[in-house]
Amino acid sequence: METMYGRPTRRKGNRSFRSLFILFILAAAVVFCWYGYLRFIPNGEMVEPAFKTEYPILIHGIEAEQGAIIENNEVKLPLAVLQQVLGKDKPIRYEQDSGSIIFTTANKVLHLKTDSLMATINQKPYDLTIAAETSNGTVYIPEGPIKELYGLQVEYHPDTGVVTLLSENESIQLAAAVPEKGAALRTEPTIRAPIVEKVPQSQTVRIWEEQDGWLLVQSSTGLVGFIQKKDVKLTNIEQVPGSAREPAFVAWKVLGNKINMTWEAVYERKIDTTKIGSMQGLNVVSPTWFEVADDKGTIKGKADPAYVKWAHQQGLQIWALFSNSFDPELTTKVLATVETRFTMIQQLIAFAQLYHLQGINIDFENVHTSDKANFVQFVRELTPLLHEQGLVVSVDVTPKSNSEMWSLFLDRASLGKVVDYMMVMAYDEHWAASPKSGSVASLPWVEQSLLRIMEEDQVPASKIMLSMPLYTRIWTEAKGDDGKVSVSSKAVGMDRVKEIIAEKKLTPVLDPAAGQNYVEYTEEGALKRIWIEDDLSIQARVALARKYDLAGVATWQRTFQTASIWKTIDEAIKKKP
Repeated sequence: METMYGRPTRRKGNRSFRSLFILFILAAAVVFCWYGYLRFIPNGEMVEPAFKTEYPILIHGIEAEQGAIIENNEVKLPLAVLQQVLGKDKPIRYEQDSGSIIFTTANKVLHLKTDSLMATINQKPYDLTIAAETSNGTVYIPEGPIKELYGLQVEYHPDTGVVTLLSENESIQLAAAVPEKGAALRTEPTIRAPIVEKVPQSQTVRIWEEQDGWLLVQSSTGLVGFIQKKDVKLTNIEQVPGSAREPAFVAWKVLGNKINMTWEAVYERKIDTTKIGSMQGLNVVSPTWFEVADDKGTIKGKADPAYVKWAHQQGLQIWALFSNSFDPELTTKVLATVETRFTMIQQLIAFAQLYHLQGINIDFENVHTSDKANFVQFVRELTPLLHEQGLVVSVDVTPKSNSEMWSLFLDRASLGKVVDYMMVMAYDEHWAASPKSGSVASLPWVEQSLLRIMEEDQVPASKIMLSMPLYTRIWTEAKGDDGKVSVSSKAVGMDRVKEIIAEKKLTPVLDPAAGQNYVEYTEEGALKRIWIEDDLSIQARVALARKYDLAGVATWQRTFQTASIWKTIDEAIKKKP
């Protein structure tokens, strides 16, 4: 039976449903309006920019971790920031013990110290208006020398305290603000982000990046923020100027030909030049005249004016060799400080002037891997100063291997960027104390040694000289009473091998794996083995220099020669494909 209470109950339920529906619609409208407000109504709040430091440094619109120091309206920049911006190719060296800071370029070496206005550039006085300093463990360097040597542009905006760094020759897209009331520079790429600055109409900004319709820009006050792409129009490209550069040093080379150098090993006695025969095609000699004598950087010299006169009469360049005496502990000490490094450099310059040298050949071997960076720094400091004297700078390197003292300490990539020529000493594949007999320099090993340095270290072929052995080793394999074979060797020159072959009536056979002629014989119950250096092996090595268009070849060392080998090298160098 239907009662009078049935209908009112249904009407009440309908009203509740309608109320909920209306509330839902209202809530949706509120959400929609709020979303629209967030989406379409810009935030007009102005805020102060939030920087980490009092004088923030901005690089491509991004704040560096460390700020600058301002003194007399001049900027001092943290060393770490400079190293980040300039990169490895424009190195700055700081030595904490002496407070020394050294800048090197292809032409210049600038040396200054913290808390001092005294400095030198290429060993001549250089004026500073403000000094470098150390604060809270951070080294700060004046902007002046950075601009001069590396072309880094430093802009200081006094009103905002912002310092902007621009790299030389950098290209930057500019744009101008469009709105009459100015374009809003916001903290985030959204219209709801607060404003740090209103950029007046037509005022120029630098564009650093773009993302989803927004541009990260920097205004003329140095402040950085996001601006809507529609609020600016692109204008021109700003080209950051470069620093004035002196003409690059052009290393001596043989026009239309290759360098052909030999080392002259000088021991206790002077070389009797009257006994040196004709050396067809040779154009450079490198006498081993100079070596480090003590931990103060004193250089011991064995140069001979008579040899200089003879060489120049033959039309030969002299690139005197300078070695570390192959003493690792002494090397560590002389490379450790700028003072000892400059002591050595000054002496080399004096020797070069005294003996009318045309170059210096650096031969550091048996060096701790921990001295790797110090050796590169020495070469970086040495090269511009020798170039200023018109001297060619070359460095000797071994093929790459896992040997700490003979290979791993060599940063061939860095050295290759600095020196004029790199002599790859492609010999001693099987060294004097090798436990296994073998070639001093098999042809495949030589080629692979060159390729690794060119490919892995990016040293250009135009800087590489292939250093070839004029010696070989007589290997002795003797069986002991215990049945084990002991291996020993003796280095001999080319003429001595010829004598052995003639005396013992041996017939050389080709070892195709080594690319060399080979002989063996028995003497006093022991097996003697020789991988021969002769016309065949030398021609094959010079062919590699032609194949990869290297700068030239070098030979270790002259007295291991056979007289005819110079003609062989010369003809092989000049051979046309």
